[in-house]
Amino acid sequence: MNVYDSQRMADALAADGYRPTDIMEDADLVLLNTCHIREKAAEKVYSELGRIRVLKDERAKQGRETVIGVAGCVAQAEGREILRRAPVVDLVIGPQTYHRLPSVVKRAKTGEKIVETEYAIEDKFEHLPAPGRKSVRSRGVTAFLTVQEGCDKFCTFCVVPYTRGAEVSRPVTQIVAEAERLAEAGVREVTLLGQNVNAWHGEGPGGNEWGLARLLLRLAEIPGLDRLRYTTSHPRDMDDDLIAAHRDLDKLMPYLHLPVQTGSDRILKAMNRKHSAADYLRLIERIRAAKPDIAMSGDFIVGFPGETDEDFEDTMRIVRDVNYAQAFSFKYSSRPGTPGAEMQDQVPEKVKDERLQRLQALLAEQQHAFAKSLVGGEIDLLIEKPGRQAGQFVGRSPWLQPVIVDERAGRIGDIVRVRITRAGSHSLFCEPMRNLNADPMGAAKGESV
Repeated sequence: MNVYDSQRMADALAADGYRPTDIMEDADLVLLNTCHIREKAAEKVYSELGRIRVLKDERAKQGRETVIGVAGCVAQAEGREILRRAPVVDLVIGPQTYHRLPSVVKRAKTGEKIVETEYAIEDKFEHLPAPGRKSVRSRGVTAFLTVQEGCDKFCTFCVVPYTRGAEVSRPVTQIVAEAERLAEAGVREVTLLGQNVNAWHGEGPGGNEWGLARLLLRLAEIPGLDRLRYTTSHPRDMDDDLIAAHRDLDKLMPYLHLPVQTGSDRILKAMNRKHSAADYLRLIERIRAAKPDIAMSGDFIVGFPGETDEDFEDTMRIVRDVNYAQAFSFKYSSRPGTPGAEMQDQVPEKVKDERLQRLQALLAEQQHAFAKSLVGGEIDLLIEKPGRQAGQFVGRSPWLQPVIVDERAGRIGDIVRVRITRAGSHSLFCEPMRNLNADPMGAAKGESV
């Protein structure tokens, strides 16, 4: 989501002549796009601002003006507190108000200190400019596309409902139009984004309400768009139609990120997840029955307030039962303003550390086993970018792993058939079989990006 939002901020500023640079010292405008999910991420903002202050001072000595902004969820949550703690900041702008960024920057250049976090619920999807073809092409052959914002679930550990707001679904016409522009510019794989993306619902052209499954079916009709993904999902919003889409829609990749957070029913209730471990496991069974080759990914929190050794063992048990191809795991981080922050029985850091190490060891074992299971098999690989070594490209497997392939296999944007020869610690290696890019849309698919 933050990658997508960064691109949208760049698009909003492009009309005023701003262009991205990879060298901060060259920048007239520096924007930190921030995350408020965990305390460590929020605190890193202030340490980074300390380094940027030195840069701003040095540029000022040279007579060069630099505008400093903080964007994203930390901006939304902390607002004027950022200006108090870091006077170097000129503007603070929340994730719902990026369409106002050009006017905010102009005001900041006059010396005004600005906090822009108030918004109408429909603003973000209504006013952001469409990215130009040149902007899209510069991003490569894969792209993110936001279809849903916010969250109504109010899990007790999570700050998202307070920083991103209530669940809002983007209209079908906007989504399809942007996906068509992406495909025309050479994008072959789109990942639909949302805090609860499978809760998306919108009015279709005929006036009837669509769910995410119907939207995926419509996007699959777009010429040139060959791969579809979506993230992040909530188990309570995984309906029959969406499971059927995984079964029936070849363009929908066999990979599903479906967080459970913990395997303990007691902790799930304390988290306000509104499902049990058994509910989650039954859902996994139904998904795998519909799509046997699907790879499961998840999120886990260890050390939630009140978590006992027995609760943690329930988490280890559900991990073994599901057998994840990939997962993300974290120590519980108390976020101000959430119910979890006020709970008793906070777990000591030492206990959190030990549990996280055990969980991550099991998840790494499962991830490596899944990668090894692919060795000897054939897959369709989308070539995305040059590799680190000369003569290599990097692509993504249907299950989202990076795959190293010889550059003679094809060109960036091609989909090639390969045989997996080896599983490394973080990547797969392969030998090319044949190029499946038989009928590209003009030159966009076949040329280097």
